[in-house]
Amino acid sequence: MTTKQIARAKVNLSLHVVGQRDDGYHLLDSIVGFADYGDVLTFEPADVTSLTIGGPFADGLSGEDDNLILKAARCFSGAKGAAIHLEKNLPVASGIGGGSADAAAALRGLAELWDEPLPALPLQLALGADVPVCMAQGAVRMRGIGEDISPIKDLTAKPMILVNPGVSVSTPTVFKALDTKENPPIAAQTEDGWGWISAQRNDLQKPAIMAEPVIADVLGAIAKAGATLTRMSGSGATCFGIFETEAKAAKAAKTIAANHSEWWVQTTRLTT
Repeated sequence: MTTKQIARAKVNLSLHVVGQRDDGYHLLDSIVGFADYGDVLTFEPADVTSLTIGGPFADGLSGEDDNLILKAARCFSGAKGAAIHLEKNLPVASGIGGGSADAAAALRGLAELWDEPLPALPLQLALGADVPVCMAQGAVRMRGIGEDISPIKDLTAKPMILVNPGVSVSTPTVFKALDTKENPPIAAQTEDGWGWISAQRNDLQKPAIMAEPVIADVLGAIAKAGATLTRMSGSGATCFGIFETEAKAAKAAKTIAANHSEWWVQTTRLTT
């Protein structure tokens, strides 16, 4: 038996930082969607659990014990093994939940392979604050440190492009540079999903641009290419653009890639 899971890119359509707990965890209010594109994990039965890694962004990743996929495997009983292969298609540490999405995909895939129940929420959170939302796989509102998840209504699927300029942004540095940790939460939804999302913001976008000014160039390029909404995801540096048609998204991606060959540009679709 072989099973496969897609670790779809997590996109923070908006991200409000609304507080900080005494233990240092930041309190968030975020609208999250997922791209129809991501890393691919395959699982086969084996005597022991192992991990191999390939794909365009495999460099710099290790199949050693500290990998989140292997940590996810250790959340199960340990009675069986699995040969796991990760095809790394998403940039590493880029604000689109790559490691957390991989861990969530590992939990789903191994639960199926081993016929075991999914680990409980506390174990998921122990892997990373974004793991529970990556388990959701749909358009959701995420609050708290990542444990409070509720579905979004009236949000249609849209063509989208993802653009990463090839720089790493330190998440702790971005949070530290925030003017305040006590920002207003997301306003109540009073209109269709996209109108509501467009009125929100990403509180981490400004400090991320301060750390890596090229992010502003990315946002400008996406907006110039005709996106109806452009914003940074997570703590960066990946940015997204929403388009009305597949053709417009494809044309924008082609133009941006031609003008910035060093950037990663991916056409996809935001699923709901």
